[in-house]
Amino acid sequence: MSPGPMPQKGKFMFKQRLFTPGPTPVPEEVLLELARPMFHHRTNEYRKMLEQVTKDLQYVMGTTQDVFTITGSGSAAMEASVACVVAAGEKMISVRGGKFGERWSELGVAFGAKVVNLDIEWGLPVTAQQIADALKANPDTVAVYITQCETSTATVCDVEAIAKVVAQTPALLVVDGISSIGALPFKMDAWGVDIAVTGSQKALMLPAGLAFIACSAKAWKKISTTKGHAYYLDLKAYKKALTPPEWDNPYTPANLMVRAAMKALSMIKAEGIEKIWAETHKRAEAIRAAARALGLVVYSKAPSDSVTAILVPALAEGKTGDDLAKTMTKDYGVKPAGGQGKLKGKIIRFTTMGYTDSWDILAAVGALECSLAKSGYKVEFGAGVAAAMKVLAS
Repeated sequence: MSPGPMPQKGKFMFKQRLFTPGPTPVPEEVLLELARPMFHHRTNEYRKMLEQVTKDLQYVMGTTQDVFTITGSGSAAMEASVACVVAAGEKMISVRGGKFGERWSELGVAFGAKVVNLDIEWGLPVTAQQIADALKANPDTVAVYITQCETSTATVCDVEAIAKVVAQTPALLVVDGISSIGALPFKMDAWGVDIAVTGSQKALMLPAGLAFIACSAKAWKKISTTKGHAYYLDLKAYKKALTPPEWDNPYTPANLMVRAAMKALSMIKAEGIEKIWAETHKRAEAIRAAARALGLVVYSKAPSDSVTAILVPALAEGKTGDDLAKTMTKDYGVKPAGGQGKLKGKIIRFTTMGYTDSWDILAAVGALECSLAKSGYKVEFGAGVAAAMKVLAS
């Protein structure tokens, strides 16, 4: 976790609490792995680490398929899933219900795909019926691209139901699970997801720098026959390098990050993924209960458990959600995220995934109450904290 700005003379230095939906806090045990001495990556030591990381990622993602580790942010895995799947001129459906859904569309355009944009009102989830209708209207679609948790709107969709619809067609279902995998229920094989991508800096409790992607047998049939656009992100190269007994990367990996990932994933396995899903849900419910107790409105109509968005009420003249977030950070050491795109200045967002506990939630709610009061909103002090405590104690 970043220590934040240096304390000014005469001001008390307080702990910084990170509540952005990426990056999220990183456990001390994981940070220590990054501080250990450098080692060479073309060694048995590294290959054993990557093998363990791969197997642990299979557990987290609910799959028996290979999970490839790419040095890059989650967007690198997103790009690979377009560049290696959709040939120039082929059709893909991109669900756009926020800033990150829009990224699927932008990637399709960048690689010459015929992009069919399925636009969803921000704050609403795409439904299986909407996907079915889009596929019926576009039977030559080779892949459908969705976002399980749209980070910009804190909205979650029903991936399982959508997967059942897509499975009845030749198209692949590709899921951006960057803000969901490791925090929300996700069962790649059981649900029939064809390609799943995620990143290190969210629920996996790591700094940014690694991307992960897994592909079904159905997806590999398409990848193997597609003239892709990738070199560094060519999934065929990753598959060849990882094939046992190699357990390797095709290009120079961020080996210290892989070592840190081995530690973070071991902590997740020790806790148990289903318990983590349940605890993440409880923390999200606590934030939402606090918001309602303070007279605030949760933005999404299908709120995600990994990140919660709250509509900013009327504040003192000239004050926006961005100002509220700045007050929380500067005066109380709690760093939430503001809104993006059309929601800039209108919402604030809190992560509830990864290395976050009940006491962090109470600190965030307390900081929200104090900052709202400083920003001109009438607050009944303690109302939000009490509501959150009731949920957390249940």
